[in-house]
Amino acid sequence: MKQLIIYISLILIGSANIMTAQKRDLTIYEPLRGAWKFSIGDKPEWMSYDYDDSHWESIYVPSPWEQQGFNGYDGYAWYRTSFTLPADATDKELWLDLGYIDDVDECFLNGKLIGKSGSFPPQFKTAYNAHRLYLLKREDLIFGSENILAIRIYDTQSEGGIVSGKIGIWENKYPLIPDVNLSGNWKFKVGDQRNYSDINLDESNWDIIYVPSPWEDQGYDQYDGIAWYRKTITVPDYLTSDSPVLLLGKIDDVDEVYVNGVLIGNTGKVEPYNFGTFDDAYNKLRGYYIPLEILEKSKQITIAVRVYDDRLTGGIYEGPIGLISQDKYIKYWLKQRKEHF
Repeated sequence: MKQLIIYISLILIGSANIMTAQKRDLTIYEPLRGAWKFSIGDKPEWMSYDYDDSHWESIYVPSPWEQQGFNGYDGYAWYRTSFTLPADATDKELWLDLGYIDDVDECFLNGKLIGKSGSFPPQFKTAYNAHRLYLLKREDLIFGSENILAIRIYDTQSEGGIVSGKIGIWENKYPLIPDVNLSGNWKFKVGDQRNYSDINLDESNWDIIYVPSPWEDQGYDQYDGIAWYRKTITVPDYLTSDSPVLLLGKIDDVDEVYVNGVLIGNTGKVEPYNFGTFDDAYNKLRGYYIPLEILEKSKQITIAVRVYDDRLTGGIYEGPIGLISQDKYIKYWLKQRKEHF
């Protein structure tokens, strides 16, 4: 195990510039600009795959709804559209770009929540200036048949709806795809107590937050400081023969990561009010090995992530989020190194 860590370290040292500057190389896969189904109001069944929206209005995306016959309307509304993927597209990493939405949104794929920005009433927080880019999980997609997108929106004033952007499905040319995708709802709490890493901590009074997405876009606008994320999962048997890698995407600014109360890694130092110690940690992909001795005791693990944000964007803001085998992780970074050198 020690030799493997040293080997990985050499790879990553040689690829340090890749890790710092690596960005998704997205190319358009299927444009979604054009006519979508639209209705004002708010009903939970409108997220459903089987809902019949044939009687809804037609509206052009992207463009404020005020410019399309709904002048002066503030409140809830829904958009729906469909797309079809070929049966052989299962190896692709696909992203939904919804551009900019005024003010708040929840995005559903085939009835499942895949992303959200802002906070709906009664704890309303706008996210009108947040770029919506949501991962389309392979397990939520239907290949070779129709997929349904449903977008719930709340607007409080002025323009509303999907107002601008390059709306469509985009493909990442160099994907790092987890074996187990952990994007979705996590437990979340602002503030800092050292027992927040404990395996048996009572989380019943914690908030729910969507990962990955900046916490500013989810009701914690202008919060700078320390906050914690937690999630409990069961690791599949096929990932327990070697130390799997926990992918935590990009975190602004620095983090400490615990599994079952054991510190397994950190990027930067959690030192509030000392921004100079952070360097470019906010722009590095997090990949932490889970020691085998943890999994030998229990395949159920509790992940606790302590994050400090100094300014601007905060939290686990970009994926991939999940578990990946050691072998796939090594091959990915070797490929990245080959592509860039």
